[in-house]
Amino acid sequence: MDGSSSAHGLDSARVHKILQAVEERFDRQVAFLTKIVQSPSLRGKEAGVQNIVADALSERGYEVHRFGIDEALISVDPAFSPMNIQLKDTGIVVGTREPKREGGRSLALNAHVDVVPTGPEKRWKYPPYSATREGDWLYGRGAGDMKAGLCANLFALDALEAAGLRLKGKVQIQSVIEEEVTGNGAAMVLAAGFKADAVLISEPTDEKLVAANTGVMKFAITVQGVPAHPFEVARGRSAIDVAHRAIEELRVLESQWRSQHLSAGELFDGVDNPIALTIGTISGGEWLASVPSECRFEGRIGFYPHEDVSVRAKEFEEFVDNAFQTDEFLAGCPRPEIEWVGVKQGGFVLEPGSQAESCLAMAHRAVDGEGRSLERFVMPCYLDASVFARHGGMTSLVYGPVAEAIHAVDERVSLASLKHVTKAIALFAAAWCGVEDA
Repeated sequence: MDGSSSAHGLDSARVHKILQAVEERFDRQVAFLTKIVQSPSLRGKEAGVQNIVADALSERGYEVHRFGIDEALISVDPAFSPMNIQLKDTGIVVGTREPKREGGRSLALNAHVDVVPTGPEKRWKYPPYSATREGDWLYGRGAGDMKAGLCANLFALDALEAAGLRLKGKVQIQSVIEEEVTGNGAAMVLAAGFKADAVLISEPTDEKLVAANTGVMKFAITVQGVPAHPFEVARGRSAIDVAHRAIEELRVLESQWRSQHLSAGELFDGVDNPIALTIGTISGGEWLASVPSECRFEGRIGFYPHEDVSVRAKEFEEFVDNAFQTDEFLAGCPRPEIEWVGVKQGGFVLEPGSQAESCLAMAHRAVDGEGRSLERFVMPCYLDASVFARHGGMTSLVYGPVAEAIHAVDERVSLASLKHVTKAIALFAAAWCGVEDA
């Protein structure tokens, strides 16, 4: 490592010990990843995997904190997003470890354990919760997004201890829920008082650092048609057709917002579609031989960082209302019902030049001896980093392993990349917090 590393107590002997400790424990790390991937953790069913995480933290001597999402805060705390279900049987796990004496910077290592549905399992090469290993890849829902990152966080700190080193700063390992829907797991971590000088979130980023992400709003729209029997179909109006037309109108809004990127500078110039209107579910109709009366569809739409989420939400609602007044097909239909059903959060930009980024870049270069530079890139999606940056004032780094087909069929993570990232996080934690011999 370069000369700056020595200032953090990372001489070449310590670096070697840390890297070797990751190597020696990697089989155990893969076994732990296998275990938590085999614990399905769809929304509201994360308790099983959180028990595994809590036990692992307790066995390692962390002080374990477990708490749920406080629904009373959701409507009053700007860090929270709308939430339309109650999650009484699951919660958040945070493991903390205090330094022997004050002096180092504090660090939070964050990951989420909630996963998205698998889709038809028959389309998967291996059962989606089997955690099957094939060569360098470990397959399974959540393997990449982002249980591998959770393992990297946990075993990176294990390696420091195995190397005979102790961090000089307070450290947290955060295992949160709701990242895939509302972001309220991260918001609850902040509300519970868990902050740090920096947070690293080990999302699957292909070993790159996220420079910015977009804001995101998740919505549901219910439209009404005019039901009718097939023998008098002309007097009816299909709610499904109304929904399709409303979605076409929303594509116009998507195009308008894409063109309004002055506040984002050049960051998003290379991104195909930062705004990305996505319709994820649609359901409508009451009977296969009737003109349907009602249709509901759910989706998300993005917007550039620095734009106000409340302003964008109002623009969205006004656009939909106007479409139902001016479009020839939609005019005359009842006013649609718009619900905010998930993340409603602005994006963030990681300004270059922070000490945390410098430490991570140094760690990334040091892992394989090839001196690879840490590449920055933009993720046009929601990230919990936005919550920590915007509402916690924390330097938020998003950096994790190579993964493929996340949210898709045959999701998988590269184990070689996972090892590389685990080493980098271990070196980063040591450089950021400072270390001393245990």
